[in-house]
Amino acid sequence: MSPETPVIPFGTRLRAAMDERGPLCVGIDPHAALLASWGLDDDIAGLERFSRTVVEALAEEVAVFKPQAAFFERFGSRGVAVLERTVADARAAGTLVVMDAKRGDIGSTMAAYASAFLDPSSPLFSDALTVSPYLGYGSLKPAVDLARASGAGLFVLALTSNPEGAEVQRALREDGRTIGATMLAHLAAENAGAEPMGSFGAVVGATLGDLSSFDLDINGPLLAPGIGAQGATAADLPAVFGRAVGNVVPNVSRGVLKHGPDAAALRAAAKGFADEVRAAVAA
Repeated sequence: MSPETPVIPFGTRLRAAMDERGPLCVGIDPHAALLASWGLDDDIAGLERFSRTVVEALAEEVAVFKPQAAFFERFGSRGVAVLERTVADARAAGTLVVMDAKRGDIGSTMAAYASAFLDPSSPLFSDALTVSPYLGYGSLKPAVDLARASGAGLFVLALTSNPEGAEVQRALREDGRTIGATMLAHLAAENAGAEPMGSFGAVVGATLGDLSSFDLDINGPLLAPGIGAQGATAADLPAVFGRAVGNVVPNVSRGVLKHGPDAAALRAAAKGFADEVRAAVAA
């Protein structure tokens, strides 16, 4: 990238993709049980076939893919090589990639994690990365800085859908705010003044019910797991996210992937979820 080439921020690119293709994010989660349901072995060949099929079937249909890095890393270097190809193929097809790696550390280690996924020269370069702020939001600074420089984004774990998350995320600080609310406030500050939307998003579970006590209007995207197999539906989104629902990126994994390996069935499932989300957001 030359110094003269303008960097288009992730938030701008995501908003355009959501407006054009709908806001749906499809996970790429090749766990052993899913590979078996596709008739694939739990090995590198199965991993590669699975990932390639998902990308080829859906890359021109959905706004975002979210590969779960752990399901590739469990195969060692060969699995990471498949992840590299999956990211490259998805981005080449015009689909944004959110790497679900949930990295979080301090200092030079956080900088190294950021470089792995947010440096354009890295073979794992993704449009955005999920990160954990629970060593303190300030520990994410290397990732925030590199994301800004490279036009990438972050999704910070704020109010996650797993029940155990509440023990940390809803704990009260001395000022009376919850930890989750504090993370949302940090993200709102990162996104201040960004148009049409900032690049620093939050992970907020679609299964959490009424979140009106939290200010979700952070001028950034809200990655919302929980649609489909975890029990939430597209119709739940307005009640959960309120006035911020237009910035929600609902993530569906098993609800779509269970329809493979047939490409047409995968496309039909993704289209069905996307249509339901559009209708719910427009209501």
